[in-house]
Amino acid sequence: MLKKSPYFDNKKLFMLRKYHYAFILVFVCFVQGFTQITDYQVYFANYNNQIVVRKWTQNNSTQYLVLNPSTLKTNILSNIATKALSWEAISGIFRGSRYIHDWKLEQQKDISLQDAGISKSDSTVNGFSLTVDLCPSSKPLARSFFEAVIKGFDVSERPVPITITVTGIWMKNHLDDLAWLKQQELLGNLRITWANHSYNHHYDPKLPLKDNFLLEKGTVIADEVLLNEQAMLENGLVPSIYFRFPGLVSSKVIFDQILSYGLLPLGSDAWLAKGQAIHQGSLVLVHANGNEPLGLELFLSMLQKNQDEIKHKKWQLWDISNLISSK
Repeated sequence: MLKKSPYFDNKKLFMLRKYHYAFILVFVCFVQGFTQITDYQVYFANYNNQIVVRKWTQNNSTQYLVLNPSTLKTNILSNIATKALSWEAISGIFRGSRYIHDWKLEQQKDISLQDAGISKSDSTVNGFSLTVDLCPSSKPLARSFFEAVIKGFDVSERPVPITITVTGIWMKNHLDDLAWLKQQELLGNLRITWANHSYNHHYDPKLPLKDNFLLEKGTVIADEVLLNEQAMLENGLVPSIYFRFPGLVSSKVIFDQILSYGLLPLGSDAWLAKGQAIHQGSLVLVHANGNEPLGLELFLSMLQKNQDEIKHKKWQLWDISNLISSK
C-alpha cells in the first residue's frame, strides 16, 4: 500500500494549485495587456445609475470605463447601449452622490502650486491610506517593501488596501515588476487602486516648480492623462478615478483641466521622505521605484512599532475611496 507523501498534503497541494492558477492568470493578463486600443476618448454617459467616463475600441468591440458613484470604484463593460451626455448633465443627475460631492470638494482645492487636491480625510478616522508612487526610474521595484507591508498587516488586513499611482514610462520599462504586483492582487495579498500619475512625468532639476513637471513648456495635458490611462488598460490595469500630479505640482488651469476629465486629484499631507508625519486620516506618500528609500524605511519602522495597534485596529490601512469622502 502506497503511503501518502508528506510533501503533498492538502495544504501544500492547495498552495501549489493557488500559485499555478495565479501564474496562468498573470500570463493571460500579460498576453491580453498588449492588445491595441484605438479611439480612446473622454466620454460621459449614464448607464444603469453608473457613470461612463471613457470609451474606446479594443478587440473589435467598444469598451467603456464605468464608475460607481457611490463606491467610487471603476470597472470595464463591453458593447453597452449608451447616449453621450455633457458633464453638466452628469453632475446634475448624480448631484447627491459621493462622487459629485468629492468632485465639487476638489474645486475648492485648486489654488496651491503644490499639493493641490484632496490630501487627507475630511473626518476623523482610525487610520490612514497608503499611496505608493511609481515615477519613471531605472531601478527595480522595491518588492521587499510590499512584502513587509503585507506581512505587517496580516493580522488585520488581507488583502491589504493600497493605492499605486503609476506612470506610463515606468510600466514600459518594468513589465516584470508590474506582473509581480498584479500577481500579488491575484494571490489575495494586495487590493490595489491604480491611479494615474501621468505618462511621462517630466522633471528637470534645473527648472523652478512653476515651470516644472506638468507645468513644463510644451507639455500636452491630454496626452499625459489619456495616454497613461490607455497604457494602463493595455497592461491589464483598470484605471481608477484618481489622478496624482507629478511632484504634487500643478496650476489652477491644469487642475481644472484634470477635473474636466472627471478625475479626482490626490495630494498628500504625509510625504514621509519630506519629514511629514502620519496623522489620523492621512494620505501617506512613499515611492517604491527605488529613488526615495528613506520614505520606505520610515514607514516600515513605524509599521514595526505599531504592531500592537494594528492587532487592535488602532493603526489601520484604509481603502482610499472609503477614506477621503465623508459623505
